[in-house]
Amino acid sequence: MSSNEKKRRLWREYRGLALFLVLMFAFRSAWADWVTVPTGSMNPTILEGDRLLVDKHVFGLRIPFTLIHISSGADPARGDIVVFDSPASGQSLVKRVAAVPGDTLELDGEQLIVNGQPARYRRGDLTHIRQLLAKTAAQRPAVLSEELAGIAHEILILPARTSQRIFGPVTVPEGSYFMLGDNRDNSADSRYIGFVPRRAIVGRATRVVVSFDPEHYFMPRWHRLFVPLT
Repeated sequence: MSSNEKKRRLWREYRGLALFLVLMFAFRSAWADWVTVPTGSMNPTILEGDRLLVDKHVFGLRIPFTLIHISSGADPARGDIVVFDSPASGQSLVKRVAAVPGDTLELDGEQLIVNGQPARYRRGDLTHIRQLLAKTAAQRPAVLSEELAGIAHEILILPARTSQRIFGPVTVPEGSYFMLGDNRDNSADSRYIGFVPRRAIVGRATRVVVSFDPEHYFMPRWHRLFVPLT
């Protein structure tokens, strides 16, 4: 059997599998995907070892395997948890949208201020501390509920850790967004990497699909199965 005949035979036998793989990766590239979270920058909302479902088409359909949009979709809103490519390193990151184009943002200590309106804080759910990795829990974290313009979510404060707590004010330029991590004192976010262009935002993280505990032999955290992200 000639080389060409072997190639044609292999193609006949495996073309179904090849088509399936192409369609699967195209779907993951343009419609929906999942990402693994290796760091604690979004504690307590997201834990190390979480696998997140990412809705990619919500911000506009893209040509698979590219950043070229073929439909506009919705714009990211304050409070959305999004996946984007870092403008500093190109690395895929997960953060929360803190300010949208035209907003003026500043941090005064741990207090977030957007368009002159300071966020309100109260004590958060302390049960979150039991879920943190030991190295984070050892830093005596505080959980706070942060509410701004009717959007509330919990953040983590690490009082003993050095971070950029005084920042701004800065005005977000057109076509860009300002991202913050919920783990406010341990997050490489827009305070360090700059504004994030709209085109670099891949999708919205909507829920935890499954989670594996890296401190306990990657055992499943069954209580986090399909937990929605807020």
